Amino acid sequence: MDTKTKITQHAGADVLVVDDTKENLRLLIRILAENGYKVRPVTNGNMAVTAAQIVPPDIILLDIMMPDMDGFEVCAELKKDPRTQDIPVIFISALDEISDKVRAFDEGGVDYITKPFEAGEVLARVNTHLTIRNLQKTLQMKNNALQEKNRQLQQALNSVNTLSGLLPICAHCKKIRDDEGYWQDVEIYIRNHSGAVLSHGLCPDCVVDLYPESYSDKKE
Repeated sequence: MDTKTKITQHAGADVLVVDDTKENLRLLIRILAENGYKVRPVTNGNMAVTAAQIVPPDIILLDIMMPDMDGFEVCAELKKDPRTQDIPVIFISALDEISDKVRAFDEGGVDYITKPFEAGEVLARVNTHLTIRNLQKTLQMKNNALQEKNRQLQQALNSVNTLSGLLPICAHCKKIRDDEGYWQDVEIYIRNHSGAVLSHGLCPDCVVDLYPESYSDKKE
């Protein structure tokens, strides 16, 4: 088996490898380490869940047939936890029945490699799913940044469109003192501090004051 295939696009990525067979574990460690990955090996399901929760890896290679807690149960536990639910899980197993593969995907696995495996296949699949995961992270970060910008924009608009607080106003001429200390007509102040557009007209009391003759004629 060739373990020297070089696919180093994601060198340095943290890979959690779970297998209770020491020979398989040593082989996977060698394949991944020689290609620049940081490898964390564990030998049972309980240790795998604990290790992933304490320090979430970038990807998990997971055997199925293990005592106490098999790979299906491990994957199901990881998918329940917000800390680990998005970590890609690649099953590596000697089980090659269609039903086993279907269950692996149903439990949340992203891929399935049948033992005995080739180094090139393992590296290619690990590389592919790390690429996909990194793209998902990038898109999520951009989406979060866009949502934050939208929130800030809406907050700014709400601030602009809402007059609040104590407004100094002249008791005689009704002008308002602005933030720079200048006195302005109420109309100018409202226009500059909100999104309101004022339309002009006359209220009934002003009609009486400005055009008393017309009002008197109507009463007669």
